[in-house]
Amino acid sequence: MKGSLFKNVVFSISAVIIAVLAVLGAIRPGAFGEVAGYLFRFTTNSFGWFYLLSIFIIIVFLIWVAASKYGTIRLGGDKEKPDYPFFTWIGMLFSAGFGVGLVFWGVAEPMSHFFNTPFAGVEAEGVEAARVAMGYSFFHWGISQWSVFALVGLVIAFLQFRKQKDGLVSTALEPVTGTKRGVKNTIDILAVIATVMGIATSIGLGVLQMSGGLTSIMGINNGVGLQLIVLGIIFVAYMISSTTGLDKGIKYLSNLNLAMALVLLLFVFITGPSVFILETFTLAIGDYVSNFVSYSLRLQPYAEGTWVREWTIFYWAWAIAWSPYVGAFVARVSKGRTVREFIVGVMVVPPVIACLWIAVFGGTAIWFDLHENTGIAAAVNADVTSALFQLFNQLPFSSVMNVLAIILILTFLVTSADSATYILSSMTTYGSLNPPQIAKIVWGTLMAAIAGVLLYAGGLEALQTASLIAALPFTVLLLLLIIAIVKLLRREPLPIRKADLKRFRHLEEAANKGKK
Repeated sequence: MKGSLFKNVVFSISAVIIAVLAVLGAIRPGAFGEVAGYLFRFTTNSFGWFYLLSIFIIIVFLIWVAASKYGTIRLGGDKEKPDYPFFTWIGMLFSAGFGVGLVFWGVAEPMSHFFNTPFAGVEAEGVEAARVAMGYSFFHWGISQWSVFALVGLVIAFLQFRKQKDGLVSTALEPVTGTKRGVKNTIDILAVIATVMGIATSIGLGVLQMSGGLTSIMGINNGVGLQLIVLGIIFVAYMISSTTGLDKGIKYLSNLNLAMALVLLLFVFITGPSVFILETFTLAIGDYVSNFVSYSLRLQPYAEGTWVREWTIFYWAWAIAWSPYVGAFVARVSKGRTVREFIVGVMVVPPVIACLWIAVFGGTAIWFDLHENTGIAAAVNADVTSALFQLFNQLPFSSVMNVLAIILILTFLVTSADSATYILSSMTTYGSLNPPQIAKIVWGTLMAAIAGVLLYAGGLEALQTASLIAALPFTVLLLLLIIAIVKLLRREPLPIRKADLKRFRHLEEAANKGKK
């Protein structure tokens, strides 16, 4: 099996590319960091418009599909029932695409916008800055990110459960790109590299936040050494879990994640300014809806500024890089849903939960700065990884909550990395549902290696650059996926609806009466 695995072009080429990048970064971290910085500026300057326009096109397309006659097609047999009850399904969607990102940015993002406002005319740390900060944070965690996951998940679920084919991106693109082995291999290699970089970014963010938390709690120096030790602990945990096939362990960890996230959410809501949080949530939803189109297509060609590039464009690239992994996971738990249920469920419910999280955590932090002058925003500006812990320091039982937060981040990282190892192994073994152990070991090691190198070479900026560059070619593939989905749906016979059956019966009865 090992020999055949290494003869697999997708596995060997993508593994070699990631390994070479990891080695180069380890040997020459300074040069690696400089190149990363240059590529970040080049990509955002030259292709920022492309990311924004592509995401907007994907959103419009998915809304059209959900509203169209194709919305009734079931992801599985016509009479197949969903594998999971609705609330279990929603819980799984929540754990797939959130986790570390939301825990990291839930306080950090609103406070960053509050301190350094998105618009030049808004006074920093004022009432208007607070409102803009919340509205923009809702926008970044809303349907735009989830539209990318929904697009990839939809086509994978359609092929796997409706057509009994593998869930590879290259197979999904066959209606557009054909079946030539060289083209298919290239597409799958691009998907694998994008996924590794997206996951490495998330692991890196989690490591940064955990080390920031340990610094806040224990006063340990938050340096690269501490970050690499934390990364090593996470690596050992998810490799044990992925190579021993501890399915029950991962299920328990996922349930623990959700329970702990809910405990933290309720704790902050109850001990924080509850009415202010609810009012903030309501107002920010209104701001999000009313500014959706202008924020979606906002660039800064007439005035020098890097804000959109550093925030919106990074987020969209990160979501695109994540999408083969999250899409595959979302597809796997959505068997039996209709296309309409799938799109509405994926694009509406998780964003609402995300906005509620930001309203509770970010809203509470803003309240403290506005009313108690606590300086959380300034502390976050100095060290973004300390955001969540700065908030807990203003609330009761801060020591307990800080420890719980670190455990939550750790369990989110382990479950995400474990699932990602499986998905990457499947993507590089022709879509196998039971990939070999050696594939899991290779990808688990390479993910940790590239995350470590990015942390060592440039921290947060290097992590952001990795997602941006890896996502660029994959964005082109996403746009081609739209064409592929249209072709697939047009060929698909539509299920007969109950209303149509009644109409046919009435016509048949009328025809029979006419004969009599």
